[in-house]
Amino acid sequence: MGRKRVIIPVVIVAIALLAYSLRGVIVVPLLERVIPKMMGATTVADLGDGLHVAMCGAGGPMPDLKRSGACILIIAGDNLLMVDAGSGGPRNVTRMQFLIGDIDAVLLTHFHSDHIDGLGETATLRWAGGANASPLPVIGPQGVAKVVEGFNLAYSFDKQYRHDHHGDVVAPLSGFGLTARPFATPAVRNSAAVWDKGGLVITAFSVDHDPVSPAVGYRVEYKGRSVVISGDTAKSANLEFFAKGADLLLHEALSRKLVGLMNTAAKEIGNAPIAKITFDIIDYHASPVEAAQSAQTAKVQHLAFYHIVPPLIFPGQDLVYLEGVDDAFDGPTTLTQDGTIFSLPANSTEVVLVKTGL
Repeated sequence: MGRKRVIIPVVIVAIALLAYSLRGVIVVPLLERVIPKMMGATTVADLGDGLHVAMCGAGGPMPDLKRSGACILIIAGDNLLMVDAGSGGPRNVTRMQFLIGDIDAVLLTHFHSDHIDGLGETATLRWAGGANASPLPVIGPQGVAKVVEGFNLAYSFDKQYRHDHHGDVVAPLSGFGLTARPFATPAVRNSAAVWDKGGLVITAFSVDHDPVSPAVGYRVEYKGRSVVISGDTAKSANLEFFAKGADLLLHEALSRKLVGLMNTAAKEIGNAPIAKITFDIIDYHASPVEAAQSAQTAKVQHLAFYHIVPPLIFPGQDLVYLEGVDDAFDGPTTLTQDGTIFSLPANSTEVVLVKTGL
């Protein structure tokens, strides 16, 4: 009996070593079966009718292993929209099994680099990966045309290379790049309709991100369901006004306590630029508690944090980040990361957390 106990683990180890040594032979037939399924898979088919939110980027401008630059997908009916296009977000769209070639438009909240630096990649993947015959619309406040012009110029060589190599089957010239759809920034207590298609209605409202201007948030509505996206903002009464009764509020938030620790450390080591940045950013972002207070004032059903600053890298940082939130807001909260998906079924009151992350 004792000998059998010794032999069985040895056999298992031997089989494992043999399989590992043959991994190059085994993987090809495995890939032949898996790749077609992966290429044809799409998350949209599993979501059902409703308003759905997928986080392709839940972080801010600083590197975070679980959070790319600000990027949110809105899925409703036949609509697939992206709100902001932060670095890393476009690639996450594919990782989350959404078809980037199906993106109808990108909506920008403002023109900070961490909200636009994935625009070129988004447009290229949508064009050359989806053979789109028309440019990607970019909806944003006044100034968006200049942003679009710059990206189109930067990618002008790439445009010709890809068309010369692949032709119209992959890269039709008519589908290259971006096209701007600007709107005037609404005054306080006013909104601007920026999307109305297939039952999905999106309105823009102004937020407080001074000295960055223009800066807007969006209210998204579909079949009795509503989501509000803050964009970057300090605590904003105007946001609270437009978030009233929303099912889900996605609010950016910066932990002043954690950023303060970074500021102190930067001063100690004599890093003047980081000390200056970590001082400057505190006054034009909401804290998690302030975001929770806004959620409570607006009587939203569910509060989700995104554009999370600073990066939450160490165990326990999330607890520090969320200190005081439960005292300020009496509803459920979610600390998002890349891959988080919310589903708001049509004509329902549920807010379903479908996935917590990638």
